[in-house]
Amino acid sequence: MEKLKRLKSLLIGVAWQSPISNPIKICPRCGSKNIKIASKLDGWLTPERYVCNDCGYIGQIVLEVEEERDEEKGG
Repeated sequence: MEKLKRLKSLLIGVAWQSPISNPIKICPRCGSKNIKIASKLDGWLTPERYVCNDCGYIGQIVLEVEEERDEEKGG
């Protein structure tokens, strides 16, 4: 029973994460930000495929990260 409670709390935490606004897409192979959609048809007519201009990766999987902000810490 305790395991179910922990699982439920974990799922609630994951489900309520806010989406990243304007995510940066990164190549899963080399970590480059120099990645773009392969074709103008991708995303509306066919599934999105990405191409990395640095390592040549072609695929549907990319990493999306939030841009780091320089925030001053109070105190």
